[in-house]
Amino acid sequence: MNRQRGLVLRGAVAMVAFWLAVMGLLYWAMDRWQQPRAARVMATGELVIPRHADGHFRIAGSINGEPVLFLVDTGASVVSVSEALARRAGLEGGEPASFRTANGVRAGRMVRAGKIALQGGAAVTGLRVGVGLQIGADDAQALLGQNFLQHFEVHMDRDTMQLRARAD
Repeated sequence: MNRQRGLVLRGAVAMVAFWLAVMGLLYWAMDRWQQPRAARVMATGELVIPRHADGHFRIAGSINGEPVLFLVDTGASVVSVSEALARRAGLEGGEPASFRTANGVRAGRMVRAGKIALQGGAAVTGLRVGVGLQIGADDAQALLGQNFLQHFEVHMDRDTMQLRARAD
């Protein structure tokens, strides 16, 4: 009887271990699938940003050399960052401002950044940046708004966004 009980217990433990391994593998596969694909620069100089699994366009970049993950927001007027990111990027001072967001009006400030750059080399200097908005749960994220995008020809299709420097 004890031997039979031991075999049943070992079988149950083996089955649990098997299913934990399967679930771990599925978790890893889903995590890899949802990872953002990297933007790439084409031979024409065009920057191609892939749409992520959640439907948004994201691209790595920096503000005054501080790494950031930008969420491209064609509905945002200006580049916007959290207070924590602003501190790390050296965005100090500025003038008080009110921001109209989907969640209502928020107080913040407007400052001028030295350089805002995207992976692939697209960069703009001297832009005004809205400080004080929380973008998601991660304070290393920022919104890439129209004051940056207006310096580029922007084309979107189902899976990609293309940025090409304007020939001014």
